[in-house]
Amino acid sequence: VQLQASGGGLVQAGASLRLSCAASGSTFSRYAMSWFRQAPGKEREFVAAINWSDSITYYADSVKGRFTISRDNAKSAVYLQMNSLKPEDTAVYYCAADHSISRYYTESRVYAYWGQGTLVTVSS
Repeated sequence: VQLQASGGGLVQAGASLRLSCAASGSTFSRYAMSWFRQAPGKEREFVAAINWSDSITYYADSVKGRFTISRDNAKSAVYLQMNSLKPEDTAVYYCAADHSISRYYTESRVYAYWGQGTLVTVSS
């Protein structure tokens, strides 16, 4: 599956952004989808995930209550709605896919497919 992330930009603290990840090349509905982010000088970190079979969602503690992951299987897309953005949310955001939610779903190494990333910058 090929993934294309979009929707990043420059916003002020407290604003909202919606990231999109379009998938192609395979049966999107059968993939678990996740978002990761990587800030300058830091390791890539897990943000959110959504299962393919029951759409159960998982979130990093740092974004819980502010970010929402969702998917539209008919459009082969996954979204990340980001509200109440903070300067510490500044990072390149990546979407990732795998055939199921692994017990290690917060670790980037378990994901087989990655998009190219979209930059989110939050100014204070």
